[in-house]
Amino acid sequence: MTASKSSRARAARAAARASAAKDAASGGTAVKNGTAVKDRDRTQARSAQARSAQARSAQAPSAQARAGQARTVAAGRGPRTPLVEDDPGDRGPAPWMQLTTFILALGGLGVSIYLTIAHFTESALAGCSESGTINCTKVTTSPQSYVFGIPVAVLGLAFFVFLVAIMSPWAWQARRREVHMLRIASMVVGIGMVIYLVYAEFIIIGAICLYCTSVHIITFLLFVLTAFGAAAWGLKPGEPWGPFGRRQASPEAVSA
Repeated sequence: MTASKSSRARAARAAARASAAKDAASGGTAVKNGTAVKDRDRTQARSAQARSAQARSAQAPSAQARAGQARTVAAGRGPRTPLVEDDPGDRGPAPWMQLTTFILALGGLGVSIYLTIAHFTESALAGCSESGTINCTKVTTSPQSYVFGIPVAVLGLAFFVFLVAIMSPWAWQARRREVHMLRIASMVVGIGMVIYLVYAEFIIIGAICLYCTSVHIITFLLFVLTAFGAAAWGLKPGEPWGPFGRRQASPEAVSA
């Protein structure tokens, strides 16, 4: 009886040890499987992040790449880009606007030089009548030909010397906003002076000077073009513009 009980006890302990070993083995397998699943999830997440970063870098070129592109264009080896720093000729209003205002200013300067010379030499103006409504001598020798004791011809000469500078392509392409504001202010003063002189010719003097009228017309055209330029292109020095006034895309808009 005792031996039988002992055998059964040993058998029970052996069965318990076997069951514990089996449970431990199955638990270790479950832990290993769970760890493998977690490792797989982390690997997939890292791969998705890497693909997303590659897509962003492909869509938005780096600052270094844009700088390299600018150097390439400046050297004349790449396609034209709208970077303002690369080509100063694309800054400001359209080229036709810059050229037209510059030529008009030069024409006004030439007439003003001739009127100034005629004033100080007291010579008759070529091709201008000396009688009737068109009478250059009557206009240029009238009291209204002086403003604050200064001959109007001299004031016109100084004004157009300034206009030649402010209407030049270099001034239109200037980065300083003050230059463009000064251009508008000068044209407002100029058109105000023209209105006074036209009033003096028609109402006070009763005669017209053809050379003076040509200066008035040039000033009026410059005033209109300057106002049009401010309305169409704004006062944004350094902004890139196309040959017909159409604004080009900025590098930031291209890369967005």
